[in-house]
Amino acid sequence: MITTKGLVKTFKNGDVETQVLKGIDFEVGEGEFIAIMGRSGAGKSTFLYQISLLDDPTAGEIVIDGMEVHMMTPDEKMRFRLSRFGFVFQDYALLPELTALENVALPLLMQGKARGEAYAISTAALERAGLGGRTGNLPSQLSGGEQQRVSIVRAVAHKPKILFADEPTANLDNESSAKIMAIFNDLHKQGQTIIMVTHEEQYAKLAEKIVRLDDGKIVSQQRQGA
Repeated sequence: MITTKGLVKTFKNGDVETQVLKGIDFEVGEGEFIAIMGRSGAGKSTFLYQISLLDDPTAGEIVIDGMEVHMMTPDEKMRFRLSRFGFVFQDYALLPELTALENVALPLLMQGKARGEAYAISTAALERAGLGGRTGNLPSQLSGGEQQRVSIVRAVAHKPKILFADEPTANLDNESSAKIMAIFNDLHKQGQTIIMVTHEEQYAKLAEKIVRLDDGKIVSQQRQGA
């Protein structure tokens, strides 16, 4: 599903260059649940942003679903993201002026679905996530755990090929975190490909494989139970 070869990311600040990713080779198979771990500054989120096309690498190759995405134009990358990816961030990234239902429906509308169809899909998805009574609430009227569940519903309502999650439990209490990880586990059982950055070992262990980064390089890849 995803292959990277020699992936490099360098940031410039005036005359100072900082190489955050240092030639990463990486593979994810269809339906895998991968947890990416590492200390602060190891390059976890930077790596996730490269393979999810939210940022452009300085060098290297990225092939996703058979497409050489590193060769795409910005517009092509945007359309590719919209049609194939789902995103969950630690700050939820919900639009504050839209209701839970409107937040979930927005990506579907952007894909060209009719309003009625988009809202029907979104309503059903929110109900399955136990949020049927919250469809008309603004994000400010929801708890952190509820906001993250809305974020996940929005990310998967269009049935993406790959779900990317960047520290999805970082701002949640233990109970809410457990609910979020239960949703991820269910999605994985249904065949969803998931790549999750986390610093929490207990949740990383729920993934099929843990990939550890240090100083911009992959230092270990351990399949659970192996």
